[in-house]
Amino acid sequence: MAYHIPVLLHESIEGLNISPNGTYLDLTFGGGGHSREILKHLSPKGRLIAFDQDEEAFANAIDDSRFMLIRSNFRYFRNFLKYHKVHQVDGILADLGVSSKHFDSPDRGFSFRFEGPLDMRMNRNAALTAEVIVNTYDERVLAKILSLYGELTNANRLAKTIVKERSCGAITTVEQLAELVSPMFPPQQKNKMLAKVFQAFRIEVNREMETLRQMLLQVDKALTTNGRLVVIAYHSLEDRLVKNFIRSGNLEGEVEKDFYGNVITTFEQVNRKVIIPSEEELLRNPRSRSAKLRIARKK
Repeated sequence: MAYHIPVLLHESIEGLNISPNGTYLDLTFGGGGHSREILKHLSPKGRLIAFDQDEEAFANAIDDSRFMLIRSNFRYFRNFLKYHKVHQVDGILADLGVSSKHFDSPDRGFSFRFEGPLDMRMNRNAALTAEVIVNTYDERVLAKILSLYGELTNANRLAKTIVKERSCGAITTVEQLAELVSPMFPPQQKNKMLAKVFQAFRIEVNREMETLRQMLLQVDKALTTNGRLVVIAYHSLEDRLVKNFIRSGNLEGEVEKDFYGNVITTFEQVNRKVIIPSEEELLRNPRSRSAKLRIARKK
């Protein structure tokens, strides 16, 4: 049974513009909700290759001859395609959100709602944990992470408080970190601000921005002509990176023009305006509220 409620399911599947005999990638398999829907649109000749670095996702693997699940960070997806002799694909889907199961598992440390270790690793074989970051990173680096990835205006103060506290003893649990920083937020905003703190450390633990950059740089060569890129982002930095890439074909968003002033880019924006969840979806799945969907077609 899938544990992840697929966000923007209809919109993302429609965005892939699935050809029944095509080959597609689901870079973020999770509970398999998006993958199951893609398979419904494929003929016996179609193919779906999915990726997930979390071993727990394999409990949701789909028993279907058209389906393959690879345990890997999606930043390496082209290496695996080459290994399996897949030269190009017709569509790539990436849902950059964290699954509900991760947030609801105390032992994973993703949420401040439960007692648990300061972990936050998507891949539990990775060495870097939130505990390592909180207890060893330089104060200036901590402040930068909290400011950039958490968009917290009091990042310097938060970092200073963390460094002072750890000098008296290691900060090892979710509860310790939450209790330490909670007084620095207005009571009515505490939960929202705590979520931003945990988001910042999670992004750093899993190198999420670097992973997204590496993935985007491989999309051009991986997609066939008219192939679709469908990305669901949840953080303004992620969404801006995807937007810039689709618009300009590079990560910096620097638009190049030809002699006649036409923009030179590999991709065409399918949705000029970003797609967000409907009111109905928000009621059904409140965790989808920050989702932003962008679709591109390779020219």
